[in-house]
Amino acid sequence: MAPHLRTDPLNIYLNDHLTGAFGGSALARRMAGTHPDPARASALRRLAQDVEQDRNDLVRIMNRLGVPVRHYRTWLGLAGERLGRLKPNGTLVRRSPLSDLIELETMRAGVEGKTALWRALRAIADRDPRLDPGELDRLTQRAHDQARLLNGWHDAVSAEVLAPHGTGHHRAAPSP
Repeated sequence: MAPHLRTDPLNIYLNDHLTGAFGGSALARRMAGTHPDPARASALRRLAQDVEQDRNDLVRIMNRLGVPVRHYRTWLGLAGERLGRLKPNGTLVRRSPLSDLIELETMRAGVEGKTALWRALRAIADRDPRLDPGELDRLTQRAHDQARLLNGWHDAVSAEVLAPHGTGHHRAAPSP
């Protein structure tokens, strides 16, 4: 491997984001597959499809820029998602409601990172003809939409999960 490929900031940056994209895509799919509310599960499946499309768009952009995909890094993203399932959540044998909150926060952090990625690429798009400013604007807007959706769910799940027992502050999380 040429030395410049190991140290090129764009190469490292895009592969770092791709690692996160693989983990985020796996998390979104798992959240969609395990959610008990049919309306929320359906919305999560749509979100998971969008996240997978964003990951595929990133790979396509990397190919256009001549940045090689570091496949071992994609496995790290998937392994990180699986390790995240082992977090202590207050229960041993069943899924904790706290897991929903932590997973939403993890997804939200990933979407914030993805938004920053698209904006960083947009900052150089006017000087690099391999990048399409319109495409990056569209991807940024989709990330903003995903963040808005996740924030709404986060507020509802927070109120449901964190409210003291017996205070009557529990409310059903709204469907998207």
